[in-house]
Amino acid sequence: MSGEEEESKDKGLKLLWILDVQNTPCSREAVLHGAGGSLAAGLLHFLATSRVKRSIDVGFAGFMLTTLGSWLYCRVNHAKSRVQKRMIQTGLKNKIMYEGTVLDPTNKPQEETPSGRS
Repeated sequence: MSGEEEESKDKGLKLLWILDVQNTPCSREAVLHGAGGSLAAGLLHFLATSRVKRSIDVGFAGFMLTTLGSWLYCRVNHAKSRVQKRMIQTGLKNKIMYEGTVLDPTNKPQEETPSGRS
């Protein structure tokens, strides 16, 4: 039983046998936004013009544009967060490495106090 569950987890859900929706970041949200965009665009166009074929075409175009726009927006934000995460990790690594040494930027050098004797 557990072997079947592992195979189903590794398989994932593929959209059009190409895009693995479960494992690709932002793909699930982009497809859901695209479905909503296509429904809204097609329905609004049909209510405005009563042309069925043209409304289907507008709905398909709405799906493509909304999916692509949502996916690009999400991927850009995902890339920014990865860069920020990498910067934080290197900063923490440097802090751990240089903590307590002369090269520690948070360690202020002590100024020599002049003695009272001349």
